[in-house]
Amino acid sequence: MYLDSNKKKTIFKKYGDTEKNTGKSESQIAIFTERINHLTNYLKENKKDKSTKKSLVLLVGKRRRMLEYLKNKDIARYREIVKSLKLRK
Repeated sequence: MYLDSNKKKTIFKKYGDTEKNTGKSESQIAIFTERINHLTNYLKENKKDKSTKKSLVLLVGKRRRMLEYLKNKDIARYREIVKSLKLRK
């Protein structure tokens, strides 16, 4: 699988301070971004897969809502996560 437990642990450790801190907004946004990137690459090859496309749209919406929550809660953390994940150009 593209997102095994070791990769998740490294993402949680990088963005959530510890590998067991899975509830932090930054770590959840990082996991969503990893899944979005994977699905985007998959859809480049399989253009007619409508269910995956719907899942991708739902994930982008979840990440957008999570980013909006973080922006309202703490703008410094929001700017840091956007910069580290390179979400805005």
